[in-house]
Order: sequence, then structure tokens, then C-alpha cells
Amino acid sequence: MTLHQRLRQTRQARGLSLEALAVEMSGMVTKQALSKYEQGKTHPSPKVLNRLAAALGVKAVELHSEPEIEIEFLAYRKLSKLPKRDQQHIEGVVHLNLEKRCRLQALTHPGSRINLPVLGLSIEAIEETEVMADQLRSCWNLGLDPIASLIGVLEDHGIHVLHVDAKKGFDGLSAVAYGADRDVRAAAVVSSNGVSGERQRLNLAHELGHLVLKVPEGLDEEKAAFRFGSAFLAPADLVYEEVGTKRTSIDEAELRVLKQKFGLSLQAILYRLMDLGIITKSYHQSWCISINKRGWKRQEPDELLPERPQWLRQNVFRALAEQLITQEEAESILQEPIAVEQPQSLISRRDFMKLPLAERQRILADQADAMVGYYETESEWRDFQGGDFFDY
Repeated sequence: MTLHQRLRQTRQARGLSLEALAVEMSGMVTKQALSKYEQGKTHPSPKVLNRLAAALGVKAVELHSEPEIEIEFLAYRKLSKLPKRDQQHIEGVVHLNLEKRCRLQALTHPGSRINLPVLGLSIEAIEETEVMADQLRSCWNLGLDPIASLIGVLEDHGIHVLHVDAKKGFDGLSAVAYGADRDVRAAAVVSSNGVSGERQRLNLAHELGHLVLKVPEGLDEEKAAFRFGSAFLAPADLVYEEVGTKRTSIDEAELRVLKQKFGLSLQAILYRLMDLGIITKSYHQSWCISINKRGWKRQEPDELLPERPQWLRQNVFRALAEQLITQEEAESILQEPIAVEQPQSLISRRDFMKLPLAERQRILADQADAMVGYYETESEWRDFQGGDFFDY
């Protein structure tokens, strides 16, 4: 990827127009000049490039870096329905975030492999998604219990969870990052910010379906992913146990209890009951009419709080504590300032390494001479040369 492609991708990921970026740079360059940079017609000077990087929240070296992964979006037609600018923004966010996460993952979990059958669960009919959802649950040792933290489960199994600011019409997206030899380096599920917890959970489970299901031509991919997501969050056997196999009616109070249990919206629960043949299509329709009249289609009662990803912050602070990255790098990854005291040894080491070679050699020689004198005059260290062993 060339410099001009990186510039465009990073700007779009930040959600900035050319004009807005020019303003961020306090008029150092015009939007016309920025456009030429992105088209590769001209190149920014080092001074302008540094200012560009600062305005975009990255280091200048990152704008020159070649991507180590290739990202493919699944169920891409969902993204293609969005306005071009929104589409480019989401693509850029996912690209930049997955690249950073893959680099971080290589530092904190070297050699790790994702535990996910990417496009590996083949189906021939929508109903077969039930079996595949149970199969993935079994593979991940989840049993049949409700999933308290879906994001926790996804992150525990190597799936990155991203949230983006997107306009109405975008619910979610899934992506896979491949290495040079087409090995799967990472996978991601993407959801929109600003949605309720129950909607967020189904969106993410739905995107998980897109990651694992291999859907044949002619079968509705969206319906298959939706059915998979519902079955993953509310396994059929558990639903039958809680609700029964046949119901002629179900009241609001029971639905609200089930909402809390499964972390699904009232509408999703009712659809699940219809899918499993517990309630009839006509009874489901009557409930849909009631929900619409009560205004619950837009906002339901007992909304759940959205879940929050933890993997990125945890691994950034781990890498920082283990001195695998600098505080500046940590702030670049998180896109926020962090207050972390670096060990004095790390600070001293960095200052020492900045000195000329001759000066470093002189200091080391002086310290070596000092230690020789210490060992010749001090006898206390000899006490540790022998003696009994004690168990504590």
C-alpha cells in the first residue's frame, strides 16, 4: 500500500473530509493539495507529513508502513447499500483497527491461532443453522446455559469486537484478516455504536454466523445468519425447557423475564419461538401488531446496557507493562491519552542508549571498576555462597 493510499484510508477511517482535514492542519495545506497527495500526484514534504500524521492521530512512520494482512469483508452487500462515504469510513476503521490488533496480538500472544471455523460450517437449509450453532457452542465448551457476556466469549476465542459510529441502516459487519500465505490471522465482528445491549448481542451473534457459515448459492444468507445468531444465544433445547414445546399464548411478564435470561429483545424472542414452532405464525403476527402499537419497535422496555470489549485495553496495558511498546504507541493504539508511570529502569535505559557509543563504553567501564572495589571490600555478599535450604 502506497503513501497516498494510506493517507486516504486513514482520513476516511477518522471520518474526515478533505476540507475538515485541512482545517485540522490549521491551513498549512489546502484541500486541493491534500487531494493531490491522496491521488499520488504530489508528495508531502517531511514537515507537512508530520503535521498530517498528527492531525490524523498516527505517527508519520505508520503512513509509510506496508500492511501485513489482507482483509476481506463477508456479506459485503450489506456494506454496499450504504452511502459511499459511510462505506469508506467503516472499511477504513476496520482495516486500521485490525492491523493494529494483529501487531499487538503478535507481541502479547506470539504464535497464537484463532479458534474459529471460518466459513467452515456448511449448510443446505436454513434449519441446519440450529445444528451448527450447537456445534460451535460444543466446540467452545459453552454448554446450553445462556451467555452472560457475548463479547467476552468472542474475545476469549480470538474474535475482535469493533464498534463504529455509523448512520441508520448499518447494523453490523464481519471481516477476516489473512496473512501472506492465506492463513487466518484474525477475525472481527463489527456493530454500530448507540444501540441497546439486546440489539448489540444479536447483531454480533448474527455476524458470527456470517464468519462461520458456508451458505450455498440460492439460500438467503441474511436469514441463515440471523437464525444462527438466535440459536447461538438461545439454544433450542434450553428454550423448550424454559417455555415448553407448544404455547397458545404468552404474556408480557414472561417475555420480559426471557429477555433478561437470554439477552435478546422481546421481538427476537417471539421470532425465536415462532422459528421453533412453539407459537404459530398468526400468534406471532398479533404480538408484532401489539408491539408496534406500544411503540416498542423503536425502544423496548427493560433495555439492556451494551457490553464493552476488553481485549484491546487489556493487551495494550499488558504490552506496556512488559515494555513491548512505548506509552506513545499505547496511546496511538487506544486513540486516547493514558497516565501510566514507566519504570525508572526503562527510562534510564532509553536515556543511556541515546548516548554516543564511546560515552556508553566509558560509563560501563567505570561501573565495572566500582563493582570490583565493592566485592573486594564488602564481605556480606559471601554469606549467600552456602548454607542450609529452607522451605517457606
